[in-house]
Amino acid sequence: MNKPKNRSQVTSVQSLRCAIYTRKSTEDGLEQEFNSLDAQRESGEAYIKSQAHEGWECLPQDYDDGGFTGGNMDRPALRRLIADIEAGQVDCVVVYKVDRLSRSLLDFSKLLEVFERHKVAFVSVTQQFNTTNSMGRLMLNVLLSFAQFEREIISERTRDKIAAARRKGKWSGGMPLLGYDVDPKGSKLVVNQSEATQVRTIFELYLEHQSMIETVKELDKRGWKNKRWVTKKGKVRGGLAFSKTSIFKLLTNVTYVGQLRYKDEVNKGEHEAIVTQDLWQGVQSQLQKNGRAGGVATRNQFGALLKGIIRCVPCDCAMIPSHSTRKGAKRYRYYVCNTAQKRGWHNCPSKSIPAPDIERFVVEKIRSVGKDACFVKEIVEKSRTQAQVQIEQFNAELNGLDRDLVKWNNEIRRLVLQSQLEDFKSPAVDRLAELQDRLGHGQRRATELREQTMIMQQRLIEESDVTAAMDAFDPVWDSMTLREQIRIVHLLVEKVDYDGTNGKVSITFHQNGIKKLAQEICPETAA
Repeated sequence: MNKPKNRSQVTSVQSLRCAIYTRKSTEDGLEQEFNSLDAQRESGEAYIKSQAHEGWECLPQDYDDGGFTGGNMDRPALRRLIADIEAGQVDCVVVYKVDRLSRSLLDFSKLLEVFERHKVAFVSVTQQFNTTNSMGRLMLNVLLSFAQFEREIISERTRDKIAAARRKGKWSGGMPLLGYDVDPKGSKLVVNQSEATQVRTIFELYLEHQSMIETVKELDKRGWKNKRWVTKKGKVRGGLAFSKTSIFKLLTNVTYVGQLRYKDEVNKGEHEAIVTQDLWQGVQSQLQKNGRAGGVATRNQFGALLKGIIRCVPCDCAMIPSHSTRKGAKRYRYYVCNTAQKRGWHNCPSKSIPAPDIERFVVEKIRSVGKDACFVKEIVEKSRTQAQVQIEQFNAELNGLDRDLVKWNNEIRRLVLQSQLEDFKSPAVDRLAELQDRLGHGQRRATELREQTMIMQQRLIEESDVTAAMDAFDPVWDSMTLREQIRIVHLLVEKVDYDGTNGKVSITFHQNGIKKLAQEICPETAA
C-alpha cells in the first residue's frame, strides 16, 4: 500500500483576482465591431489564462476608457478601478502596455502608491518587469519616462500643426461659433445665413444701446440663444441665454471679420466675413470707450455736456473734463487732451479748451440745424434710408424665423408620432420641451417684429417734422435740467473733433439722433 501523503506536501494555490484596464486616446475606430480596446482586453485575457496554474482569474468587469488621454487621471473607468481596489475587490491590474495606464510620471507614482497600499500587483503584457524589486521599479520608471516624452512630443507637434494651420487661415477646430457651421467635407467654416443675421444684429444692437447689459436684455426679449451643437458623443452643448461675458466674447471675436487668432497673432482666414469692417471698428471703439463700466453711464460731477464725445484731432484721443479753482472759489472748467495730461503739454498742440466756449458753440450749431434747409433734407434722407435698412433687417429676421417655426413644428409632430409608436425616452422628452420653448419664443418674436415694422413705417419723418422739432428746441432747451441737456446733446451728437493747431471744431451728428429728438419733442407730428 502506498503511504498517505504528508500534510506538509499538500499545497493549495491562492486565487489572484485580475482586472484588465484598457485605454485609447481618441474615439476613432471605437464604433467598429472589434476595436483597439477589444484587442487590448483579448491580450490581457490570454496572459491571465497562461497564468491560470498560479491561480490567476480574470474579473468580468470592464475597465475601458475610450477617447481619454493618458496625460491625466480624469477617466471614468480608471476611477472605477481605483474604487474597486480600495474596496478590496482587485489583487492585480493587467494592461497591454504601461502607457495605457498613464503617460505621466507624477500620476503613475500616485497609482503605484495606491497599488502598494492595497498590496495590488501590476503587470504589463508586452513589457516584462516585476515591481516587487528595485530593478523592476527602475525599468518601470524608464518606460514611463519614454511614455511621458512621447506624449509631450505629440502635444508639441499638435500645437505646431494648429499654429501652421491658423497662419494659413485654416479653421483648426474648437467650439462652434454662432453664425458659422463646420463644413462636413473638411475643416472649413461655412456661413449659416440665419445665424449670421443674428450676429450682425447683435453688433448693431450694442452700438445702438452702447451697453452690454441693455443688449443682453434685448436678446432675452427676442428669445435668442447662443450656438447649440451636438458633440460626437451625442451630448447637447450650448443653446443658453446670452450673458455679459458671452456677448463680450462675441463682439471681440475677429473670426466675424474673416480673420483667425492664434495666441497674439491675427491672420486672414479662408472663411467669409459676416461683419463689415466699419461695424466691427465702431463696436471696438465703443467697447474701448466704455471700458470696465460696460456702457453704464459714468458720473459727471460738474455737468460737462461733451464728456465722452469730444476728441483731440492731432493726438487722436479723448479730451476729458477738468477744472481749476481760483480766488473767490470760482471754478473754471476745461476739456484737456488726455495725451497732454498724461505725457506733458508739450506733446499736444491742442492742450485744452475752455468748456463753456466749446459747449456754447456746439449748442448754437444744434440750434441752427433747423434753419439750414439743405442740412435738414440730408438728415431726412439719411433717416429714411436707415429706417428702410432696419425694416429690411426685420423682414430678413422674420423670414428666417418663419422657416425655423415650420422646422420646429415638423419636428414636434415627428416626436409626438414617435411617442405613440414606441416608448418615449428621456432625451426625446427633453427635446420636445426645448422645441416647445423655442416655438413660444419664436412666435412672440415674430409678432414683435411685425409690430416694430409697422411702427417704423408710421414714424418715417418729413422735413417739416424736423423743422418743427428744431424750432421748438430753444424754449425746450432752456427749461431742461442739466442732466436732460447732457442726454439731448449725446442723443444728437456722435462726436466733436477739436484741432488746436488751427482752432477748428467739427461736429458729427448721429444719423438717427434728430429723428429721435423729433419723436420726443413733437410726438404728435412724428407719430
